[in-house]
Amino acid sequence: MSETVRPVITRKGQEDTGTGQSGGCVRVSGVSPQHTPATKIWFGKVSNEPGYRSLPHHHGEAETGGYVLHGKARIYFGENYQEFLDMEEGDFIFVPPNWPHVEVNMSTTDDLIWLTTRTPDNIVVNLPDVDDATLTGFRRAL
Repeated sequence: MSETVRPVITRKGQEDTGTGQSGGCVRVSGVSPQHTPATKIWFGKVSNEPGYRSLPHHHGEAETGGYVLHGKARIYFGENYQEFLDMEEGDFIFVPPNWPHVEVNMSTTDDLIWLTTRTPDNIVVNLPDVDDATLTGFRRAL
């Protein structure tokens, strides 16, 4: 690494918001090529308000690591998004490249907050939406 590259702190409230978005899933970046010297990593916070979900999407060539910091999450995948994985605070997940999925906040009262890292960058490829009724057990906040 070049001797001129220095550590960069991204302070709370100064995160980069020009990231790829996916419906009710809001991403902000703390470390990324967009606002730090990083060249091979994206690290940020992803949040879903109570009873909200992402659009169906995948992350292209990027490998993704996620950590549930707060809340109860469900990720739908597979044919017509009929399979799912449930996660709660303290759980990690690896999301393979090009894996279509929908991220859901299963609570209708509490936020869902993820810490997420990707290499090489925050790639978000939104796919055609699906009706909420196809997502077993999902319900929106009233």
